[in-house]
Amino acid sequence: MHARVRLRTWITGEAASGAILLAAAMVALAWANSPWREGYADLVAMRVGPSALHLDLSLGTWAADGLLAVFFFVVGVELKHEFRAGGLSNPREAAVPMLAAIGGMAVPAVLYVLVVSLMGEPAALTGWAIPTATDIAFALAVLAVFGRGLPLALRTFLLTLAVVDDLLAIVVIAVFYTDTVRLAPLVAVAACLVVFRLLVTSRFARWWFLLPVALVAWWFMHESGVHATVAGVLLGFCVPATAIHGEKLPRTVAYEHRVRPISAGLALPVFAFFSAGVTVVGADVGGILSSPIVIGILVGLVAGKVIGVLGVTALITRFTRFRLPQGIGVRDLVGVGLLTGIGFTVALLVAELSFPGGEDLAAAKVAILLASLVAAALAAVSLRWDVRRARSNDMNRDGIADDINTFIGADEKGERP
Repeated sequence: MHARVRLRTWITGEAASGAILLAAAMVALAWANSPWREGYADLVAMRVGPSALHLDLSLGTWAADGLLAVFFFVVGVELKHEFRAGGLSNPREAAVPMLAAIGGMAVPAVLYVLVVSLMGEPAALTGWAIPTATDIAFALAVLAVFGRGLPLALRTFLLTLAVVDDLLAIVVIAVFYTDTVRLAPLVAVAACLVVFRLLVTSRFARWWFLLPVALVAWWFMHESGVHATVAGVLLGFCVPATAIHGEKLPRTVAYEHRVRPISAGLALPVFAFFSAGVTVVGADVGGILSSPIVIGILVGLVAGKVIGVLGVTALITRFTRFRLPQGIGVRDLVGVGLLTGIGFTVALLVAELSFPGGEDLAAAKVAILLASLVAAALAAVSLRWDVRRARSNDMNRDGIADDINTFIGADEKGERP
């Protein structure tokens, strides 16, 4: 029992989950560019599942549509909790990271469109949403390692921003990457959500009741034409965010605690394994790196994200009454903005929805991996520079002295590392 608890704690730790995700991507890249690369391609393309239910899908599709729904369920539960009892429950406190998230999505999209248009590649415009995504797991992992000593409120700010970013990404996927919508399955999804809500709020909620309903809801969402992972978010929103039936913790917290190890230890790494394996052996690497898709994604993720987050935050705090949380200054958001440039998981999903395959998809995946690596490296340098600089007692410039006693990486006694 104790070993299982330790394993769960380790897997869900921010540094460990990021490392597992990176390892899965590296294994895929190595295999996809080895002499046995055809085996990797065959594995990704292997089709399994009942054709009568329209579920004879490739393993790669199962990872993107099926396993990733688990990750989005965790996102939905987190969002529900944040809206009801967390950082998004107070509009005044949530305004800055929420608006920063919008800026962090709009600017990269605009820059991508400009780059692709100026380079004369209009067919690549379908990938405009790729550089808008942020990978929560990787971003928090880098912050946990290199942000040690910074106020803990910075992690809350990044988490709020990234969660809103994911919510907007889900809306983008549902609205812009759905070709045909079938109404009858969507009605069935709504009915499943009602049943799931009744079960998940009941005194006798058990996983063996909830899981079959969730699977049926996922299947109907898949049949509707809307990306099946959206079902995960909607199911997460159904979980109550306040303690009920005499329970000590809200079920959002309890369910997140139970499902996160599956998401961090299985769903995300397997998706990364099936999506990150880009073969460049025999390809014109120079041509790929100079393609409009690659340059657009690089500019969007590395430059557009930090410009959008910093620019919107600076404007809001300068011309409105909204302020950053205590202990956080605009300078801290250089590192945060760079962290949001780590696209990876969601960006890979959007890339697969944007391009059907071939060179365009390969170029997009190469750009995402390269941009995420560059953004992570720059963020690490920026965070360590920020840690070493002296801090004032009114970093957010609200005229009230900061009272900060919690820091990233603090020990059990709360001592700053």
